[in-house]
Amino acid sequence: MTIKTMKTVLACALLALGVTTAAQARDTKLLLPLSAAMSANDAQTRLGDSVKFYFGNQPTPKVLERLGSDKTSQKTNSFGKSPEKACNWAFLSAMLRLQQRARELGADAVINIVSNYKNEEMSSDTQFECHDGAVMSGVALKGEFVKLAK
Repeated sequence: MTIKTMKTVLACALLALGVTTAAQARDTKLLLPLSAAMSANDAQTRLGDSVKFYFGNQPTPKVLERLGSDKTSQKTNSFGKSPEKACNWAFLSAMLRLQQRARELGADAVINIVSNYKNEEMSSDTQFECHDGAVMSGVALKGEFVKLAK
């Protein structure tokens, strides 16, 4: 390999690294509607109704037993997807994780669900927070697991 070829290869590698670093650095905060996320990707069917979900300050039936709280941070590949589509996938993944944890604890509901990106809470009855990047999109949720009065 000649010195000229090596310089060309090195220049291309550095350029690619710079483009990748800049692309990965994008982190756009989006507030998206819960209703759209629950309508996308067959979310209602996939989540079923064995565990109920209550966001922000939504009223709940009487809480009989508090079983703890937990948080989840889920990411999805956003390449070639609209920010909304990628965020809705990450949201569903986060909801499925909360549901799984609720079942492990014997809870029938997750209440006080808030967005919790980088441990900064954002509470809403109608929206969730998603961070969309060039390559990945992420949703972080936090909730409390309970048993509710029937």
